Amino acid sequence: MSGRDDRDGAPGPGGPGTFDALREQLTTAAEAFAGGPGAVPEILSGMVDDVDRALSERLEIFPVCHHSPASALAMARRLRDKQPKVIYLELCEDLRPLLDELRNCRLPVALQAFASEIDGFPPEAAPLSVVAPITEASAEYQAIAYALDTPDVELVLVDRSTDHVFQWEPDTPAETAAPDAEAEPEDEAALHGDAVGLEIGDLRPGFAELEEHLLHHGRVRHWSEWWDQYVEQPLIGADYATYRQVMVLIGSLFRRLRPGRRGLAADEDRERYMWTRMREHLASSGADPADCLYVCGAFHAASTVEQFGLDADAPPFEISPRTATRWLYGLIPSSHAAIEAQFGLASGSVSIAAATWAKARRHARVTPYRLKGQRGGHEPAKHAPAPPEPVADRLSGFLAAPPSLDGIDEEELVGWCTDIVRLARRNGYLAGTADAIAVFETSVLLAGLRGRRRPTPYDFQDAAITCIEKDVVPGRRDVRRLCEILLGGDRVGQVGYDALPPLARDVLDRLAPLGLDLEKRTIQRALLDLDARPELAPCSQLLWILRHLLPDDAVRPIMGSRRLGERSIQESWDLAIGRNQRSLIELGYEGVSVEQVLEQRLRRAVQAERATASIALDAVEQSLLHLGGGRLTDELGARAVELLSAERTVDDAPEVLRRMRRLLGHYRATRPALPRWCEAFVTTGYAHYCTLLPIAFTDEDTGVRQVAAMLGFLFGMESLALSFGCDHAQLELAVRQSHPEAPAKVALLWAASSQLGLLSQAELRSRCDGLLANPLIVPTFPHYISGFVQALEPVPALAPLVVEVISKSFARLPDTVLLPWLPTLITTLRDNAGELVPVLVREAGRTFPGTLPGVDTWVPPWSARPAEAPADPTPSGPVADLLAAHSAAYEAVA
Repeated sequence: MSGRDDRDGAPGPGGPGTFDALREQLTTAAEAFAGGPGAVPEILSGMVDDVDRALSERLEIFPVCHHSPASALAMARRLRDKQPKVIYLELCEDLRPLLDELRNCRLPVALQAFASEIDGFPPEAAPLSVVAPITEASAEYQAIAYALDTPDVELVLVDRSTDHVFQWEPDTPAETAAPDAEAEPEDEAALHGDAVGLEIGDLRPGFAELEEHLLHHGRVRHWSEWWDQYVEQPLIGADYATYRQVMVLIGSLFRRLRPGRRGLAADEDRERYMWTRMREHLASSGADPADCLYVCGAFHAASTVEQFGLDADAPPFEISPRTATRWLYGLIPSSHAAIEAQFGLASGSVSIAAATWAKARRHARVTPYRLKGQRGGHEPAKHAPAPPEPVADRLSGFLAAPPSLDGIDEEELVGWCTDIVRLARRNGYLAGTADAIAVFETSVLLAGLRGRRRPTPYDFQDAAITCIEKDVVPGRRDVRRLCEILLGGDRVGQVGYDALPPLARDVLDRLAPLGLDLEKRTIQRALLDLDARPELAPCSQLLWILRHLLPDDAVRPIMGSRRLGERSIQESWDLAIGRNQRSLIELGYEGVSVEQVLEQRLRRAVQAERATASIALDAVEQSLLHLGGGRLTDELGARAVELLSAERTVDDAPEVLRRMRRLLGHYRATRPALPRWCEAFVTTGYAHYCTLLPIAFTDEDTGVRQVAAMLGFLFGMESLALSFGCDHAQLELAVRQSHPEAPAKVALLWAASSQLGLLSQAELRSRCDGLLANPLIVPTFPHYISGFVQALEPVPALAPLVVEVISKSFARLPDTVLLPWLPTLITTLRDNAGELVPVLVREAGRTFPGTLPGVDTWVPPWSARPAEAPADPTPSGPVADLLAAHSAAYEAVA
């Protein structure tokens, strides 16, 4: 039957006529329902054909659904009965080496493939990341544990490689499913980051109207609840043959009802890829297909591709080569919330599945497979392989049987009700025994309204929210989250020490002197007395590097600082490295030590397309603080010179000035001479800013702060620049060529002219007084004051005049002008508090009286009138009398 169209109705070779009765029954019912032949009978008949074909294949196909307790239970049973020698698993084939490290981890964890430097994909797509979460309540984990711990069993991954994931689906990162849950995810939901998720057996309708129909008639709110109620619970107690046929039937249904075959081309290519890999392995290994088991999603078990089956006549699928991208592999911690957020599941559904798995394996008395060395692991019991059973029709009986009418498990429900009240009280809710009784009765009532005899965890959750939460949330967590904790909790996995990359192990080893268990997920306080215990200095150095590389909440300093020229005597840290294990592991993809990772990041930062001179200077400072300077610092500094000379704007001038001043102060205090790159930066910056100064004065897009920073660089480093060969005339010409129109920039130009000696203090004061006396300029006078305040950066000697101008403006400006301007003045002083405010405060302290009585008699120095000069004595004598008598004559001569 392999390779032919699935609608021809012919029985499979393994069981002729096995499903003829079911096919005829469904076709007759569909025709009666639809009033004649049509699409519905064809779909139902095709679904039966898909089941027939999958079960008739010589290679046994095991259909699964991701994170399904029913699939895990059926897998554990089948592995004990069949004891296969080869297991083909639907998982990226290049992830196979990671599976051996699972025994060193606590589940759930995720297999990850990561590529930061890509070759063959669009550059804007970097970094590329793929994760495949593994939970204990999953069929794939049961298969992995059986294969790795059973001698002479081979585990072969047959799905496309991670490189092909992005080759075939380049838009996958943007196509994320919207979660069903109403609540926002917590921090644990971000453990996978923005990686592309891989799941085995995604079973969800691709037809939105079908999903809406199922949810409405099933009286449930989201897909996860429908699946648990109508698939998981009935199949947990079913035998293997029934489970297998039902799962293929569901996969076929969702496959056939996908509108417009959306996304089906990529799925079909994956199926061709897997069947090609399996045939290649069977041909090379000589394994007997009867001893093999193919584990794949139920969607792929109902495949109709021409390469389906070992006896297909179609040519092998041509697999495209991988790109030159270098992929890095590792394990990262995962969590139930992260899995739910990744794959659009309802909040708490994976936790409920874990609780269902634990309960089902106890009732079914099935010993699950667990890898040796894992916490709670044990040796599974040995069973002799069961003889193969002929394919029989189990679907007819299963579909015709009435639903199981299980009664209420009062003991379980009472336990849930009492525990949720206890948790609610612990989290600040005023809950008591009456609320526990109300939750119990409401759970039963909701189950009855939804057509269920036995309340499900979802019914209990709704009842608890209704009876306990009411209309306010006084506690730290809402009741929905408390129910998830009660029913299984958001279990967070952990990667063991032996499975960590070398960088992560090196970090933990170097921080061992702190005496803390850094693998815990709690926040731990580290106290470092560097004077009493100098051996902790390397730990402090490493923590500051991690502070720069890891998220803010992973390594957070409470006391202590790290700046040029400073040394902390004592430090205090809040460490949450265990909670941010994923970030630490991904550092291992970038290098073998944190110092190497920091060096690479600094190089990438200064070579980036949007790198600026201020970014390069920051990289220089980081290299001095964390890597000790040296060749790397000189390289970064040379790059800063290149970036500064190439800039056509001065937007980063304040940052450039601030960082360069700090670096020059550091070098002058620690070295006998400045590095060459510093000399080049000063001379290049002097010429660069002199050239751009006239344009910046007139450009409306250039702010006053940027122009003031340019002048601060030119005036503050002029002596150094002149010693390196620059010409003072260049700066004077730049100032003379500047003709600003904005009042604030005019004030800046006057201040610069005053600094260069082109304008005296008396002339500058006179101009300011003239502005205040001009009624047409008074409304814009605050803008002049803002310019003078910014001028304190390049011309700090102007502070007395600025204090005088501000005082005069407060004394003379009307309130209609002064009050709207005050917020601008306050924000200007706040933004530049470190540089401008101390200068103003010191000058004001020298100018204004320091005592309250002195204020009453204080006269501003700029308003005191100068003493009148004594009058010249009146000349007397014959000559004076003669000139006074004949004044017209000497006036004519004059």
